[in-house]
Amino acid sequence: MPFPPSDSIRRWSDGDYVVTTDRTRVDLALVHRFISEDSYWAQGRTLEQQARANDMSTCFTVQHQPTDVQVGFARVLTDDVSFGWVADVFILEAHRGHGVGVFLMQCVVDASDHLSRLVLGTRDAHGVYAKVGFQPLGRVERWMEHWYSAPNP
Repeated sequence: MPFPPSDSIRRWSDGDYVVTTDRTRVDLALVHRFISEDSYWAQGRTLEQQARANDMSTCFTVQHQPTDVQVGFARVLTDDVSFGWVADVFILEAHRGHGVGVFLMQCVVDASDHLSRLVLGTRDAHGVYAKVGFQPLGRVERWMEHWYSAPNP
């Protein structure tokens, strides 16, 4: 399968929502506020850390078309050949429960279909990710991790 240009901008639409990989559409302040204040996985992350994480990733921004406001986000850190790690996925509260998260993740999966494997971690959204093909690690005994600081509960 041919590889897409890693810097190409992709765009998907579904009703009132658009997902794009256009970096100019990322509202860094909104992403940072959600990640550092409302997420369970990265409380206290600095704006500079979030900017660096975004710079090292393909970012997926969810825009609400009628208001042209960002309402969601995800990023994929990848070698662009065999592996991608999905991180920092969120949909703002007011837009949850309408399939927007599933739509966002379908876009992430579609954009990453040239990779051999796409992984993520979640505490409470297994059902959303299962709808787009994610499943528990099949060979968990092969995975290891090294923490430099204690993980959030």
